[in-house]
Amino acid sequence: MKFTFVIWFASMALVQAGLDFPATLKEIHAPADAKVVTAEFEFTNRTEKSITVAKVNPTCSCIAVKIKNGKLQYAPGESGLIRAEFDMGNFSGTVDKVVAIWLDNDPDDQPTLSLTVRVHIPVLISLEPKSVKWEIGGKAEPQTIRITMNHTSPIRVIDAKSSSEDFKLVIKPIEEGKSYDLIVTPVDMTSAGLAVLRIETDCELAKYRTQQAFGIIRKPSPAEVKP
Repeated sequence: MKFTFVIWFASMALVQAGLDFPATLKEIHAPADAKVVTAEFEFTNRTEKSITVAKVNPTCSCIAVKIKNGKLQYAPGESGLIRAEFDMGNFSGTVDKVVAIWLDNDPDDQPTLSLTVRVHIPVLISLEPKSVKWEIGGKAEPQTIRITMNHTSPIRVIDAKSSSEDFKLVIKPIEEGKSYDLIVTPVDMTSAGLAVLRIETDCELAKYRTQQAFGIIRKPSPAEVKP
């Protein structure tokens, strides 16, 4: 499997406390069926003293970080490599994940530098909007969520269910396999309510088969209340 990498370079090499990183941000354009993508950050010790990588901390459990050969101490002029593996899970769209690096005697709350992995993940199924809202005591008028497929193969909506009986759902095909309207109508407008709207599709990729939207009945915010 091939990935397309776009690497952002500063006009000159970025040096952080003696470690020279040609790039601290790497972008990956991942295919829809990718499960894991990898970004590699090379560096060199440009100082005249030894530098130790004290700690490496990913800010998300979806990132696994490894230092090549497990090496933590780097002599002057010596180079190394930090590899970040991003588990795609159910992410979609553009996702930034940060890896914090502590050197030598950095305070626990002050890493020397951070590395960013920016992953562009195809959005095969888009929902617009993802939430439909009504105000308590208002009219129970239907609202529409447009479901658009952005895949080379048709994707069909096969079912839609609400976690609450306070909302009725109707699927209306616009162009079979390409776009649908999910018409959401509240049943009870007398109290606040929240429902998860689960949209089931026949997408060939398992992670895209179920999509979620939300139906919300809420109190009007103070700014919306007219005197």
